[in-house]
Amino acid sequence: MKGIAAGIGVVVLSPLLLAGTAMMMASSSEAATTASFSGCLTGLDTAEVTKEVTKILDGASGKDIHIQGLDLPAEQIPNAQTIVATGLSLDVPKKGQIVAIATAMQESRLRNLNSGDRDSLGLFQQRPSQGWGTAQQIRDPVYASEQFYKHLLKVDGWQQMKVTQAAQAVQASGYPDAYAQWEDLATALQKAIAKTFPNAGKDEPAKDPESASGAGMCTPDKDGTSFGRIPEGSVPKGYKIPKDADPKARAAIEWAMHQLGTLYQWGGSCTDSHGPDPMGRCDCSSLMQQAYAHADVKLTRTTYTQVNEGKSVSAKSLKPGDLIFSRGTAARPEHVGMYMGEGLVIEAPRTSKPVRITPIKDWDILAARRVL
Repeated sequence: MKGIAAGIGVVVLSPLLLAGTAMMMASSSEAATTASFSGCLTGLDTAEVTKEVTKILDGASGKDIHIQGLDLPAEQIPNAQTIVATGLSLDVPKKGQIVAIATAMQESRLRNLNSGDRDSLGLFQQRPSQGWGTAQQIRDPVYASEQFYKHLLKVDGWQQMKVTQAAQAVQASGYPDAYAQWEDLATALQKAIAKTFPNAGKDEPAKDPESASGAGMCTPDKDGTSFGRIPEGSVPKGYKIPKDADPKARAAIEWAMHQLGTLYQWGGSCTDSHGPDPMGRCDCSSLMQQAYAHADVKLTRTTYTQVNEGKSVSAKSLKPGDLIFSRGTAARPEHVGMYMGEGLVIEAPRTSKPVRITPIKDWDILAARRVL
């Protein structure tokens, strides 16, 4: 990667590249706000994105360029290229480049803005008053990218975080989950742009262990908030297991619901949660194991092993019965619950708390598995 950095440093600082970014101060496009897009970008065709990105980098006007999520590709793609090139010059791993692009998409829509909230400026909406540099420096996309990366690399454990968590650790935004909606687009852009730099990925692992879980941070359309406050141990008024749920998932959910209100017991077997012996009660993983046992599906006993059961699915496309994991890391999560549909999850949360149903918006999803 050091050899790449030496070559890319020229690209990063080239007048041609900066002409496409640093001098592109937002004009009428600045009227668009970060609230103009909402929702996850899914199903992106990376090959198609690569083709469209290449057209721009080869000098196309952008008039006939169509990439979902980009409304000003002639301006946005060169800015994304600067972010990737700067990351490569600093030996920032691929995931860090994706974090940076997703952050810039959320903060500025990949535009080098002249203004923003209070004194925020540039691609990442960095603030001179907060020590990010002078206004002139921040408007330089290379400088702004370097500063973002330097802050990111100082975050302890950032490579084990989800993209939106890593972005938030740097940005301290009032909307910490908003970066998640750009992860798929950022991933496609990074991959497309990196291909234009010889040997840019030679030092990357063959498979990114964090992305291997397939669980992005965009959650299903329904987040459970429509049910209002859910008293612990109760079924939200109006909830019904979705009609299209797999019969075995339905059986598992129904059995788990019969354990509502019983107290959590770490290490408990969940074989007699209503009985007098505390060790017959449920902890998070035994609730999953026994619920599926009653649907004739065999699961292993612990959260650490259940995260490898079945197949990985995206948190954007959960189905009733899917297991979702939080706390810890994607490779070694410390908590598991079962998605019930309608934006709800059933779980045995922790000591002194009962088995309960919670909205999925309260879950920080690290991984999701479909065991049917």
